[in-house]
Amino acid sequence: MAWFESPYFCPASTELNFAHFTDAHLFAQPQEQYFGVRTAQHLQQTLAAMAAEAFDFVVFGGDLTQDHSPESYQLFAELVANSALQCPVFWVPGNHDELSQLNAMTEGQIRPEKRIEHACGQVLLINSKGDTPAGWVAEHHLAELGDAIDTAASQQVFITHHHPLPIHGYLDKHILENGDALLQCIETRSRSATVLHGHTHHDYYHDYQGVEVFGTPATSVQFVKNAASWQQENLGPGYRRMRLVANKAPITEVKWLAN
Repeated sequence: MAWFESPYFCPASTELNFAHFTDAHLFAQPQEQYFGVRTAQHLQQTLAAMAAEAFDFVVFGGDLTQDHSPESYQLFAELVANSALQCPVFWVPGNHDELSQLNAMTEGQIRPEKRIEHACGQVLLINSKGDTPAGWVAEHHLAELGDAIDTAASQQVFITHHHPLPIHGYLDKHILENGDALLQCIETRSRSATVLHGHTHHDYYHDYQGVEVFGTPATSVQFVKNAASWQQENLGPGYRRMRLVANKAPITEVKWLAN
């Protein structure tokens, strides 16, 4: 089945509200730590905060696992199921993740669709997982994306794990290596486009020829901005809110949660 073939249709309403949360870096055991942070606890905190908001759905932005264990994926599914969050949960793969494991945990509230349709806009979830920690969007996937863009006339949001533009920091060694091709595909075909990504472990904004590109902070630990070496800091978990209203510019902001 093609990546965008089966859409998920949101109930009709005057606006669309969703959240983007990313980079959980879970382990098999919930008490284990990633750079001094109990990532399962941070994810629980994030799920609880999102549950308190009236989101139509949420999208997990990749890097679910840190230890690459099947149990870490099971833990994610259990934390979602045991939370107060009631809306659908979608996902894109990160460089740490395996598609087979993500698909295995996908049932019920955790949804498989990669194309989300609403009267106010369309959300397309992109696979940027490559053969290395850096990202790559395959040529056939770009073609599928172009076809999916062409079918929609309203504003569109694109979510990928890897950052398509340099952030002038350590993680540029693991950038989306054909990010320019992705952004050109979006810019030339879409009339109103916003790109959200994870991977960088901090918030970020850049305008690419009218395409707004936003990085979302991690639920786990943040990486110091503009640092040539890999430096971490525990600022608490964060996620991004996104609001679409017909014929208006999208509204987005980061929600930070206390340590």
